[in-house]
Amino acid sequence: MRRLGDLEAEIMDRLWTWDRPATVREVVDDINRQRPIAYTTVMTVADILYGKGVLTREKQGRAWLYRPALSREAYTAALMQEALDSSRDRPAALAHFIDEISPDELEVLRGLLDARPTPEGP
Repeated sequence: MRRLGDLEAEIMDRLWTWDRPATVREVVDDINRQRPIAYTTVMTVADILYGKGVLTREKQGRAWLYRPALSREAYTAALMQEALDSSRDRPAALAHFIDEISPDELEVLRGLLDARPTPEGP
């Protein structure tokens, strides 16, 4: 899972926030409230996101309805996993990560680890 480009992130943020399928026209109209953007630009980027498997789509009349293929949280977790995979020393990378998170986040992490079932050994 690669990090999203600026416009990709803008599109995905709207779709994750809206939590419903949307057309390119709806996304364009919303972005145009803050800055001008061409319909064809958003259509092209939505098609690229679909090709990458980040969006799904279904036909509604003549338009495509797009929706995220995964939640914002699942996407973030995939990015975290990719970053961890790129490390030559995973334990060191995890240690640095733990050093950077807040005490509240550390407590959440501890709780999640404690609640996770342990794999059965041989």
